[in-house]
Amino acid sequence: MRIISGQWGGRKIQPPSSMPHTRPTTDMAREGLFNILENNLDFDALKTLDLFGGTGAISYELASRGVKDLTVVEKDPKMAFFISDTTKKIGIDNLHLIKQDVFSFLNNCTESYNLIFAGPPYALIEIDELPQIIFKRNLLSENGWFILEHTPRNDYKSFEGYRTERKYGTTIFSIFINKTGK
Repeated sequence: MRIISGQWGGRKIQPPSSMPHTRPTTDMAREGLFNILENNLDFDALKTLDLFGGTGAISYELASRGVKDLTVVEKDPKMAFFISDTTKKIGIDNLHLIKQDVFSFLNNCTESYNLIFAGPPYALIEIDELPQIIFKRNLLSENGWFILEHTPRNDYKSFEGYRTERKYGTTIFSIFINKTGK
């Protein structure tokens, strides 16, 4: 696994060999996603939320490209330790790690974000609840983006805020945009 671009572009990150419930987003899919984000968002102005942080790869990429306000939610202690340790090794000092269940966090969150990324385990039964919770709880700022990583078995075209999707093999990113604001 590597950071693709930005300040730490090319830097390799070695996740633990036994990662419970974790499926890192591939470099190819991440690169495609970040090409879209670079053409649509100003990284310097973003406040981001990375749900199901896993290895932290999405947030490292965001930090490398200039995001100043990063929050990562990861409940697995081993993966949370890995994110914390890697953040220190890289020198990222603006990442806030929350060790909590994503649904508990979302149901109590009072912040809003410009960009929310969720890369849940593909087998997560409640995956379809994520866009509904984010829009119901007003967690996206006006024109904020929510990106949900999933497999072809899920379809979000009829969900509130849905705009488009991008496919990279069996990985799909559904993109939702909040056009209504809070």
